[in-house]
Amino acid sequence: MEKFIKKLKKKENLNFEESKIAFEVLMDGKASEDEIFTFLTLLSNKGEVSSEIAGGVYVLRNKSKRVNVSDCIDTCGTGGDGKNTLNISTASALLLASMGIKIAKHGNKAVSSKCGSGDVLEKLRVKINLEPEDIEKYINKYNFGFMFAPNYHSAMKYVGPTRKKIGKRTIFNMIGPLSSPALVQRQVVGVYDKKLLKIFGDSLRNLNIKFAWIVNSEDGLDEISPYAKTNVVEIKNNQMSEFVIDPKDLKINADNFKNLIGDNDEFNASQIINIFKGEDNDFSKAVCLNAAAGLIVSERFNKFIDAYNKSREHILTGKTYDHLKKIQNG
Repeated sequence: MEKFIKKLKKKENLNFEESKIAFEVLMDGKASEDEIFTFLTLLSNKGEVSSEIAGGVYVLRNKSKRVNVSDCIDTCGTGGDGKNTLNISTASALLLASMGIKIAKHGNKAVSSKCGSGDVLEKLRVKINLEPEDIEKYINKYNFGFMFAPNYHSAMKYVGPTRKKIGKRTIFNMIGPLSSPALVQRQVVGVYDKKLLKIFGDSLRNLNIKFAWIVNSEDGLDEISPYAKTNVVEIKNNQMSEFVIDPKDLKINADNFKNLIGDNDEFNASQIINIFKGEDNDFSKAVCLNAAAGLIVSERFNKFIDAYNKSREHILTGKTYDHLKKIQNG
């Protein structure tokens, strides 16, 4: 690790091969805690590039368990936006599942926030410790399966404690969303920094993704925001395009960012249950915006406004809560 740390101290980027070697050392448990801490912190301070992310993805995918399902989507984002919002992408995944879209959701417990996807799903009584064959059954029966990252990427155990110690986002926030054990071909990926939109676009294109949206909002969310414009990079048929979603065009009428602020797992889970039962608020609108992106990448809709309106119509019926109960009792 020493030579890579020296290079990073000079603010020099690692190439793909160097990144692969470094992540092999990390994920084989051959680096000390100090080395891991320094390596991840230096990468973060310098600003990670696609060759470094790709090396990490290559190693993590290689060491991962496999989930064999077809034509699923994932809504796993980077996290690390520092906003401590409610679990928007997790709620949108459950909403999509209730609308008949197969979801292979990849995620973890909290690392850089108060409540991660694993935490809130556990509080919602959704099983998160499932083996690949059980995930496959859940997806086929209920359109939803959660792949808890530590169970599928055992190599991550060597870096988990150090990530917790760092307490803010690291390159693993970028590697994780690209390392689905189900090797999904359709994705909605929120990123915490606008500069990552094209970096992720290039990475997903190299992974031969069918259809993906990478999103980052002007108010700093790694989600589609109901309050501010959201920048989108779309990857479809190996082509990259860019556009902006403006909530004003959609007549969202959400006005208070504080309405999206989360807390612990109990609070976040209760807010999800409320909107699934049909409560209409800013959180519900945010979840529908992000579910709409899922409907687009799954090619159920062509126009975003139609996908958003369909999500709104569906969530207000309370059918999503009924579907959550089926998943809970499965």
